[in-house]
Amino acid sequence: MECVFRGTCVGMAPENDHAESVRALRQLRRMRTFYAGGAVLWAASALVAGWDDPGSRQMWVSVVLLAVFTALLSMTYVCLWRQQSARWGEPVHHAAPRRMAWRRHADA
Repeated sequence: MECVFRGTCVGMAPENDHAESVRALRQLRRMRTFYAGGAVLWAASALVAGWDDPGSRQMWVSVVLLAVFTALLSMTYVCLWRQQSARWGEPVHHAAPRRMAWRRHADA
């Protein structure tokens, strides 16, 4: 570990860093579902509005909101992809490591 500035040490991540990254990934997955639902909703709305009255204000608002939700969805996919590729090389620790129990033999 190396102390850089006024006793600030670098080299070790805080203990809660893993928990925060797991929460962030869970949040991103939830938002991905929400953005996908919004994109489907606005695509359907744009389709119906375009079918009834092509070129209407309602159709263009639906198209703009579809573009916004699609952009948010794509940014969420990129963030999740980066997180997975960054964590690809790390070992996965789901539980405590299994160690062989030491067997002590009595001397004869």
